[in-house]
Amino acid sequence: MGTLSSFTFSLTPPNGCGFREMSRNDRVKYLLCGGLLSRRRWRRRRRGDFGRWNLVIRSCYNGNSSNNNRDGDSTGGEREGKEKSTLATAEKKSNDSVDDSRPSVSSRPSSISSVGPPYSTFQVDSFKLMELLGPERVDSTDVKVIKDKLFGYSTFWVTREEPFGDLGEGILFLGNLRGKREDVFAKLQSQLTEIMGDKYNLFMVEEPNSEGEDPRGGPRVSFGLLRKEVSEPGQTTLWQYVIAFILFLLTIGSSVELGIASQLNRLPPEVVKYFTDPNAVEPPDMQLLVPFVESALPLAYGVLGVQLFHEVGHFLSAFPRKVKLSIPYFIPNITLGSFGAITQFKSILPDRKAKVDISISGPFAGAALSFSMFAVGLLLSSNPTVAGDLVQVPSILFQGSLLLGLISRATLGYTAMHASTVSIHPLVIAGWCGLTTSAFNMLPVGCLDGGRAMQGTFGKNALTASGLATYTLLGLGVLGGPLSLPWGLYVLICQRTPEKPCLNDVTEVGTWRKAALTAAVILVVMTLLPVWDELAEELGIGLVTSF
Repeated sequence: MGTLSSFTFSLTPPNGCGFREMSRNDRVKYLLCGGLLSRRRWRRRRRGDFGRWNLVIRSCYNGNSSNNNRDGDSTGGEREGKEKSTLATAEKKSNDSVDDSRPSVSSRPSSISSVGPPYSTFQVDSFKLMELLGPERVDSTDVKVIKDKLFGYSTFWVTREEPFGDLGEGILFLGNLRGKREDVFAKLQSQLTEIMGDKYNLFMVEEPNSEGEDPRGGPRVSFGLLRKEVSEPGQTTLWQYVIAFILFLLTIGSSVELGIASQLNRLPPEVVKYFTDPNAVEPPDMQLLVPFVESALPLAYGVLGVQLFHEVGHFLSAFPRKVKLSIPYFIPNITLGSFGAITQFKSILPDRKAKVDISISGPFAGAALSFSMFAVGLLLSSNPTVAGDLVQVPSILFQGSLLLGLISRATLGYTAMHASTVSIHPLVIAGWCGLTTSAFNMLPVGCLDGGRAMQGTFGKNALTASGLATYTLLGLGVLGGPLSLPWGLYVLICQRTPEKPCLNDVTEVGTWRKAALTAAVILVVMTLLPVWDELAEELGIGLVTSF
C-alpha cells in the first residue's frame, strides 16, 4: 500500500494576495476548506497505488466571496465555468493510467513553487500541511531583521542557526558572546521589544553540544527565539476548573476517610475486618461509619490545611515575581489523605532562581505546618488531661519513617513506643501525613517540586541522574515502603515531564540555594526511609516479633 506523500493544489489566493502574506488561520482555511475529494475518486485511488494525489481544490474562502464577485455576475460566472472545466479535466486525468495521470509531479517532496502575489498554482507537501496545522513558526523575514538589528559586535556575534523548541518551531542563534551574559541578555530583550513589539520571546540557554566553556567563564550561551503564543502556557479553561473542583471534593472525602480509619479501635468489628483483613471482599454497611464522621473532621481539617498551606506558599512566592500559577489539582489518596496537588506555571519563569524559590516554597511551608502539628501532637500525647482525645494506633506504623520514628521515640519514651499499640493525639497523624506528603513532593524527579528545584539548581543533567536514582529507589521499595509503588506510578503518569526552560536558563542560583536543596533532599530521604526490624528492635520503635 502506498503512502500519502504530497498534494498538489491548483487555486487562486483570495484578493490576489500572496500565500506568505496571509495569516496562519487563513492559510489553513484556504488549503483545507476549498474542496473535498469525492468518494468515487477516493475508492478508485484506494484500489491502486496512490503514492501522490493530484487534487484540484475549489476555493471556498467565504470571507472574501463578496470581494471575489465584485466585478459582476459575468465575472463570477466566468470564474465558475473555469472551475468546472478544471475539475472536469482533473477527473478525466484521474481515470487515465497511473503513469499518464501524474507526469507533472516531482519525485521529491513538493514545496511552494511561488512566493509572490502573482501566482495561481502551487504545491504543498503533506509535511508542509502538518507545519501549518502545528505550532506557529518564526517568520523568516523577522529572523533576518533580528539578525541585522539585534545582534552585533558589542553583544552577540551570530555564526549559525539551528531549530529551537519541542517541534523545531523556533530559531536558536549560536555564536560568540561579547560581554557579560546577564547585561547582554537584558539589552537584547529590550531591543527585541523595540524592534518586534510583543511578538517573540527570547531565551538565553546553554549552547547545545558545546565543546568548551566561555572564555569569560561559565558555559557557552546561545539565544532561542519563539513566538509568544507558542512559548507561553495557555490559560486555564472552564473544564479545568470543573476537574479541579471535582478532585478537591474527592480529596475532602479521602481526608475524612483517613480520619475515620484513625479511630480503628472504636470502629465496629465488621468495619475493622474490612479495613484490616486482605481477604475481605464484601464491603460493610457504610451507615455504620456515619457516627464517626464528626470525630474524623479534625484530622481531615489538619490534612487539608497542610495541602492548602502548601499551595499558599507557592502563590506567595510567585506573586512578587509576577509569575502566574494554575489552579491546584488535588490528587486524593486514601492512605495519606492526598498525594498533594499539581500546580502548573501559567507564565514563563524569568530565571532559575525564581524556579527554585517558587518550587521549594510550597513543600517548605507545608512541612513547617506539618512539623508544628506533629510536635504539638506528640506533646499532647504525653498529657494525661487530654487522654480522652487520644487514639490507639499500631506501633508498627512508626517504623514507616526513620526520622519521624526517632523523634517519636525521643518524645514518648521507650515504654510507650515498645508496645503493640501507642496512644497518640490525632495531630500526630495529621502532621505525619503532611510531612510524608511534603517529602514525596520534594523528591528530585520529573515535574515534582523537588524535580523543578533540582533542575533549576543543578541543571537538567542533574535532574536526569537524580530521577533515575529516585525511580530505582521507589521501585525497590527503599523509599516510602508500601507507598513507594503508588507514588512512583503517580509520578510516571502525572509528573514525569521536566519543566520547560526559563527565559534566563543559564545564570547560577547561588550557594545558599544549593545548600538548602541539598539539606532538603537529605531530610526527604530520612523521612521516607523505613526503619528495618533490627534497628527498630534496638531503638524500641514498635514491638517486633520474630518467627
